Amino acid sequence: MDSGRVGGRVASSTAPLRCAVFISGSGSGMEALVLAQRRFNLPHETAVVVSNHASVEGLKRAEKLGLPTVVVERSSGSRTLTREEHEAEVLEQLAPYDVEFIVLSGYMRLLSPVFLSQWEHRVVNIHPSLLPKFPGAHAHRDVLAANAKLSGCTVHLVDEGMDTGTILAQSPVPVFSDDDESSLGQRVKHEEHRLYPRVLTWIAEGRVHFTADGLTIEGVEDRLVG
Repeated sequence: MDSGRVGGRVASSTAPLRCAVFISGSGSGMEALVLAQRRFNLPHETAVVVSNHASVEGLKRAEKLGLPTVVVERSSGSRTLTREEHEAEVLEQLAPYDVEFIVLSGYMRLLSPVFLSQWEHRVVNIHPSLLPKFPGAHAHRDVLAANAKLSGCTVHLVDEGMDTGTILAQSPVPVFSDDDESSLGQRVKHEEHRLYPRVLTWIAEGRVHFTADGLTIEGVEDRLVG
């Protein structure tokens, strides 16, 4: 395994990269990703869906898609797991699924340095703005409050900060004068559903590397994807 290669091994449509998709809500991004993986026979697949909440719509979507699900909540009865205990339980629950890569899709928890050290270069996230602008949980609100003319989405590697990891690719979306959070969010979500499978394919094909000069993606000159 190339230690500088994001994702580890080179995968293919016949031996796809096995991903766990982490969600905390509706799971619309997860569903779009799975449908793209199946429709286009991509070199990555969703092996399991993980949620930190038991009652979210995303788990129902996963079940309709025939996917196994894992739920690990921080609070169970009178006991609240520490961050480390919660992550350890997640990893224990993942073990039977031979997961090679972790895809965050609306997962509303920061992963710890201990977790990330075990999954170096193997955790990605998608965020609904053109990072580094407008990080955090209220990107659309913040974009509109700033009267920005351009937003979009960003796929990035996950580090210990909030939306601060190395950027892999971005897709721009115009902001219109009559936009509200809902209308802007729907337009950005459409681009998210296009961008995430594409970037995961780059990773699965072994094209994304860290070198002495930084991150490179073979065959991709412009990571601002229109």
